[in-house]
Amino acid sequence: MSPSWTALLPILMLIGSNVFMTFAWYGHLKVEKGPLWIIVLASWGIAFFEYWLAVPANRIGHAVYSAAELKTMQEVITLAVFAVFSVTYLGERLTANHVIGFAFIALGAAFVFKGPL
Repeated sequence: MSPSWTALLPILMLIGSNVFMTFAWYGHLKVEKGPLWIIVLASWGIAFFEYWLAVPANRIGHAVYSAAELKTMQEVITLAVFAVFSVTYLGERLTANHVIGFAFIALGAAFVFKGPL
């Protein structure tokens, strides 16, 4: 695998895994009826596919990124995926407070990738 592909593939896989996990954790909020045990089993079923992307993404990505960088990437991707999900699927508003809070988290992420100070 080429070095650029080794750097890009984990990011794409983490985006995909976060889409699955966001649906597993929050997709059921649109389901108003049904036993909780069925909702939990359905969420586990969705999360199964998240793991099939996240675990290989981290193993492949560790050839290029540190564990801290991979975790930081995952958190920023999670927020971005969740922001889109909450607006498009749940119909919630993204407020200025959300954007400012996410920006502070992204600023913190930038320090992880900056290297030693």
